[in-house]
Amino acid sequence: MQRTLINIDRRQVAGFCLALTAFELLTYMASDVIMPAMLDVTTELRADVRHVPNAFNLYLLGGVCLQWLLGPLSDQYGRRPLLLVGSALFGVSCMAAFFTDSIEAFNLLRLLQGMGLGFVVAVSYPALQEVFCEADAVRLMALLGNVALLSPLLGPLLGILLLEWLSWRQIFLALGCAAGLVWVGLFLWMPETVGVERRDGHRNARVPFSWRFTFQRYGALLGNPRFLCASLALGLMSLPLIAWIGLAPLLLVRVLELTPLEYGLWQIPVFSAVIAGNLMLDRLLQTHSLPQLVQLALWPFCLGLLLLAACAVLGAGLAPVVASLSVYAVGLGMSNAAVYRLALFSTEDSKGLVSALTGMISIAVMGLGGSLIAAIGGGTRLEYFSLWAALGGLMCLPLMYRLLQTTTPDVASPQ
Repeated sequence: MQRTLINIDRRQVAGFCLALTAFELLTYMASDVIMPAMLDVTTELRADVRHVPNAFNLYLLGGVCLQWLLGPLSDQYGRRPLLLVGSALFGVSCMAAFFTDSIEAFNLLRLLQGMGLGFVVAVSYPALQEVFCEADAVRLMALLGNVALLSPLLGPLLGILLLEWLSWRQIFLALGCAAGLVWVGLFLWMPETVGVERRDGHRNARVPFSWRFTFQRYGALLGNPRFLCASLALGLMSLPLIAWIGLAPLLLVRVLELTPLEYGLWQIPVFSAVIAGNLMLDRLLQTHSLPQLVQLALWPFCLGLLLLAACAVLGAGLAPVVASLSVYAVGLGMSNAAVYRLALFSTEDSKGLVSALTGMISIAVMGLGGSLIAAIGGGTRLEYFSLWAALGGLMCLPLMYRLLQTTTPDVASPQ
């Protein structure tokens, strides 16, 4: 994976990928490692249990708050300084959770911590696409997806283990310290990709920031049907998985009365399936274009969600629900990085702004959709969760059909 588009050596490539991977992992870990302790958080802060999914959804919505501004700012000032600011903000807000004494302050900090996710989407993802050629960029996006999925896969188990020795406050403090180390890694190894001459002769030109011009560009993007379909589809495709992450503590621990360890173990099949899908994507990239990959991925994606809906109708237990989610998760893993690439290159506009709006739309859909599923009873019964999660995920199909119809076969080819 040495086909970089800018002139950096192998050591810097490795350090950049490692620091970027660690930052993304931490932004997800800050949510998932604390999930087993969320009932303890609400008890200690004297809050209602409804704040368990609310805190998770606020974290997702925090990722949307600044993306609209971060993308255009990074187009002018560069990806590197913006990502350094983002990692610092994330680390400080994690450390501040150690001192919180109310659920309102806790939720506010969850929102601020979620902004770190916004920096990942709006700043680091475009940088990755600009450093590497297309096939390698898609592979690295899938790899980052795998690493990020280690958080919901191992995060609950790690949280259970850490809670044997640490309080939830001390876990946040540890996350903040780890974010400090990541900041050092980004400072040492992250290259600048804006305003730099590429090896193919092109230059990622700096785009001067202007409020009026920025909103005009956003308006043009919102009028681009292919971009809008891809961005909305990204959010809806991930909605069942996001709803599962947010509601699993209530469904498994509170409703089904499983132990925290059993709750953690039941996460393994679902997130292992997403990783398997990402690995299949890496192999299929050698012989298939991205639209072809998405078409293949829709088979396990739709099958899993239809089985999940059947579980709701038949009143199936936990094992069939998790098995259905796992089939769906294979399709999600195969398609997510490919659909993101199709969204990013659906327009010739600068990738910072495009990535920002893509992230805003997709994360808003996931956050609001997860909140809606929780509000209509998704956390009270397994059948309700299965039905609403399946319907939410299947809503992406008309969008995917439109996207594939308007994407030419040579767009985003493997090489």
